[in-house]
Amino acid sequence: MKLKKLLPELVSGIIDAGYDINPREIQTESIPVIKSGADLFVIAPEDSGKSTAIIIGIIQQLKEAFEEAPRAIIMAASKEKAFQLEEQFELLGSHTNLRVFTVFDKGNIQYQKNMIYEGLDVLIGTPIRINELLSITGIPTTLLKILAVDDAETLFPGQNHPVVYRIADRTKKLQFLIFANKWHEKIDDLFDRIMKSPVVIRKS
Repeated sequence: MKLKKLLPELVSGIIDAGYDINPREIQTESIPVIKSGADLFVIAPEDSGKSTAIIIGIIQQLKEAFEEAPRAIIMAASKEKAFQLEEQFELLGSHTNLRVFTVFDKGNIQYQKNMIYEGLDVLIGTPIRINELLSITGIPTTLLKILAVDDAETLFPGQNHPVVYRIADRTKKLQFLIFANKWHEKIDDLFDRIMKSPVVIRKS
């Protein structure tokens, strides 16, 4: 992946944020796959650049603000990780008009629902709160294009599979991006049920 192949606005955000203009190996391999629209499953060590790859790939895919309903959902293991992703998204997307909002457990759910319906492009959140919002029709999924899961090995040994299946069942054409620090057998359920001939990238 070369910077000249990315949106000029995204390149400006990367440079302004002080990120290394030479992408890491995991980013070089995964971002073109995200751009292609294919499902992607990545296993790579912590701090290898996976979260940045998700954010750059989604910004590149969505390009600019569009409709009122979210077009991408990113699931994070905790409130803290969700806000880290939001901060990084706002840095790298600072030269775009893409709108991002974060939801989390125990926050004011009505406020979160209202903010979503005011219009956004990317929703970041914890699986429990995303599931709760879906239950009260708090997340329109009609325009959803991408569902990304960060730190999947942390999320899916628990009881978080149903929210992914729920979103998958509501959306006919959805690109799945599953990123994990290491393999866990519970991820097999996701791999087999929702992903369509995914590209698999493994790094030790």
